[in-house]
Amino acid sequence: MKQFTRRAISLVLTLVMALTAISAYGEGSAVIGSTIQYDPSKPVNNGEDIAIEFWYWTGADKLFQAVVDEYTAIHPNVKITLVENPFDDYWTKLPLALQEPNGPAIFNVHNSHHENLIGYLAPYVIPVEDLEADFVGVSAHIIDGKVYYTDYGMMTATMYYNKAMWEKAGLTEADIPTTWDEFREVAKKLTIRDENGNLVQAGFSFNGGAQGDVLGMQYQYGQNLFTADNKVTFNNDAVRSVIQRMKDIYEVDGSGDYNFGNNSGDNFGQGMIAMYLGWGFMHGLFQALWPETEFGSFEIPTPTKDVPYAYHRYNGESTFGINKNAPADQQAVAQDIVRFFLANDALQKQFVLANSVFPAKKTLAADTDIMNVSSIAVLAKHIDRYIWPGPMPSAVENNMKIAIEDIFYNGADIGTALKNAEDTCNMELEGSEFESVEPSYAHASEAK
Repeated sequence: MKQFTRRAISLVLTLVMALTAISAYGEGSAVIGSTIQYDPSKPVNNGEDIAIEFWYWTGADKLFQAVVDEYTAIHPNVKITLVENPFDDYWTKLPLALQEPNGPAIFNVHNSHHENLIGYLAPYVIPVEDLEADFVGVSAHIIDGKVYYTDYGMMTATMYYNKAMWEKAGLTEADIPTTWDEFREVAKKLTIRDENGNLVQAGFSFNGGAQGDVLGMQYQYGQNLFTADNKVTFNNDAVRSVIQRMKDIYEVDGSGDYNFGNNSGDNFGQGMIAMYLGWGFMHGLFQALWPETEFGSFEIPTPTKDVPYAYHRYNGESTFGINKNAPADQQAVAQDIVRFFLANDALQKQFVLANSVFPAKKTLAADTDIMNVSSIAVLAKHIDRYIWPGPMPSAVENNMKIAIEDIFYNGADIGTALKNAEDTCNMELEGSEFESVEPSYAHASEAK
């Protein structure tokens, strides 16, 4: 989730294929939307001229321009200035700008920076029950009965496989594994070594980003990531089992190697490895940077053939934030833009396709174009079995990364490394306002 430069490339390049023609709205245009509706004929700001700023981070230029173009085509009295910032700079500049009344009235949100932003956000004026009628996952975003942003799409991990390597190994779609034991056998068949035993093609690789794979896999065993008092739990049977299996795939099965490439996502695109567990945005990245690599996707395997507590975690791609310190007339325009965006299936679809995320809007759940994206389609059957832990603090992933590197590269004991990471992480989380939303998961009662 940290490869924002590559992700930015993906957003722009895949959008070229995903964008549809900008709609033309004229006087008397029909109301759009399902429960949340938008009437283009209603004037904004009483038809009087008004100017606002709309901030976003680098890489989504065409997406946000599409929103602005469609909205201002309806309301030419509204001037929207798009302000672009590099992702890292964005989180330094935005909180400062939101303290002042001349800051952006509306802006892009990433839930990993929830704590830095929530104090500056105005709640949506759209009733919560209307949001829940049109979008899934809204309940996890309700704070004291209000919603300040929600998800337009859900990004999670799927297994990518190289189709040419798959065919060369004599495998067919019938061999797509559903359990981890089956997966290990397939990975062995996809592994190629030379006459000296050197790895030429890895059946599977997790080099360079294993923490993203591990954090979420414990749910398959019914183990939440956080305790009832919002402490992280790393050193448990579920996480130890996940990491031991990953070690065994390399050290027992020989299907990969810690020194065979340092970034499994890039290495998959480059044709070095046959299977790779990656998040949705990698779909667009592969198409953009390695178009010659033909790939498919299948859902993450599970310990048994039974449907697990959850397949993995997901992270929501967020709707826009509204600056509570902006002048009232600018806030009103921002609220109107949010309603326009949420009611507009065409814009929602553009954002979903650009990010390769499963749509949160219910009317798009079976959209043909969206379901033609393999990394999205494989989620459809079990999308209700993916869990969001909440806007997870960076300390969680950072400390898990340290533990994994210590285990895989330094030979540290799994339990010891996980305990050290857990203790350090919980010390760093002291004083944090983070609250896990795991209890709001639809199947939360099934957790251990």
